[in-house]
Amino acid sequence: MVYISDETIDKFIKEDIPYIDLTTLILGIGKEKGSIKFVTREDAVITGTEEVIKIFEKLNIKIKNYVSSGTLVIPGQVILEGEGYAEAAHMAWKLSSNILEYCSGISTRTRKLVDAAKAINPKIELFTTRKVFPGTKELSIKSAIAGGAYPHRLGLSETILIFKQHMNFLDGVDGLISKFDEIKTKASEKKIIVEVDSLEDAVKFARVGVDGLQFDKIPPKELKDMVKQIRSINRNITLIGTGGINSNNIEEYAKTGVDAISTTWVYFGKPIDIGTTITKF
Repeated sequence: MVYISDETIDKFIKEDIPYIDLTTLILGIGKEKGSIKFVTREDAVITGTEEVIKIFEKLNIKIKNYVSSGTLVIPGQVILEGEGYAEAAHMAWKLSSNILEYCSGISTRTRKLVDAAKAINPKIELFTTRKVFPGTKELSIKSAIAGGAYPHRLGLSETILIFKQHMNFLDGVDGLISKFDEIKTKASEKKIIVEVDSLEDAVKFARVGVDGLQFDKIPPKELKDMVKQIRSINRNITLIGTGGINSNNIEEYAKTGVDAISTTWVYFGKPIDIGTTITKF
């Protein structure tokens, strides 16, 4: 779903194994043959197996079986299994486990939000923000997609999303509106989305013809009323709810009538509990 380069995989391996696995070397077990197996201890949406397969291949571990990213698993289910030398299995162990546990945690939380929102409104979509820990973006995006969400913005080069911080340099809301025709002409092949936190500003932008509005930190009940009023002005405008949306309030936001919900919540939480066994043949 998301292309992770060999260069990135090599960097992951080199970071964890700068030279050698000293423990395996000292024990003298490196050339013994065995198997390595990852098993989930809880219900989860698994993600990261394709990256672990690349790690295994680079360390000459033969893949026996695996489940693809996005697969729902139950406790006790084997996620991935391989065979090779003990030194390779121990080198792959913790790096692979970390990828599987952290990525699957994101995917599982994402699926929870998607299922809850769509149970209320089947047409609503969940977007995940770019507020990820630097260096983890590729895996974080892949994990969110595997859980059923879409990336809100992949980067500043992709979309036009105007915030209050931008408007501070344009004499505020009215200043932006005065330049809107010029902005629209320059961005003729792109949609223009504006973030708002009040009905007054939302109405102004809806009337001027923005393509979408992103409502920041508006309580669900208030947002529902705002959505109704904005739809009466422009039925085709895209409306997005964002700011503090999580598993405790996702259903209430899904009832507001917005087209999409943008959230960061899925990135922060416990990894999935995955057990690893390495055994000798």
